[in-house]
Order: sequence, then structure tokens, then C-alpha cells
Amino acid sequence: MSDDQRPIHLTPQGPPSSELPPPDPTAHHALEQALAGPAEARREAISAVVAMWPRYVDAWARLGDLGRDDIERYAAYRVGYHRGLDALRASGWRGSGYVRWTYPNNRGFLRALSGLGQMAQRIGENDEAERIGLFIQQLDPSGIPSDG
Repeated sequence: MSDDQRPIHLTPQGPPSSELPPPDPTAHHALEQALAGPAEARREAISAVVAMWPRYVDAWARLGDLGRDDIERYAAYRVGYHRGLDALRASGWRGSGYVRWTYPNNRGFLRALSGLGQMAQRIGENDEAERIGLFIQQLDPSGIPSDG
């Protein structure tokens, strides 16, 4: 049965929840080290993590946090968002259902998506910012912490 033909199973709690697989432990350690490094070297260190593990969604989100301007931040968040969608789909997510912040492995994707929405607003892509805001509410109605 193809993905398009698989039924979506609803539970009494609503749509199913999806969780991204955990990152490579070596990549996670490298990102933690980069985040703990000196502030003036952090962006370059995180960029090195992204170069080594380009599918590591949280590294893209963190790189977006440290972008030098709104466009650079927008670009990094967009890559993280798309890499996250790819990973979600590979994990069986079919475009609906929850992707909750309470699952630590989802946080990089949700960080990237939230950052993308913020940067879209800042560069005048208001319709995109609105769509992203709605998408975040659909993925996790309980919300994403603002310091996430």
C-alpha cells in the first residue's frame, strides 16, 4: 500500500503525533560544543556542524538564530524547515497530525519553522508568515515557547 493510500488513524486525543528520530549522537555533541563555545566563534562553529551533518535540522535552526541579517537567517531557517519536512515524511508523517514541542527531537524543526515565520514577517512576506503561524498551531496547539 502506498503512503497515499494508508489510512490516518485518529485517537480519542485527536490526530496522531509524530516524533523525529534522534540526531546522530556525534552531531548532537558537536552542536552542543558549538553552542557552548565563545559567542564570537559560535556562528562559524555551528556552520561547521551543518557542513558535516547537513540533515541535522536543529543545527540549521541554530544557524538561523545566529544569521548576520534577516535574509541569511531566513535562508537557514528555510533549509531547516525543508530538511525537517523530509525527515518527518521519512518517519511516516503524511502532512497531518501533531508534531509537538514536548518531544525533544521535534524542537529543531519547530525552531526552524518558527524562525522562518518571524523572518518572513520581517522581510514583508506577510502571507507566508500567516501560513506558518497557522501551521505551527496545527502542529502543536499548545504552542512553542518563545525562548525555544
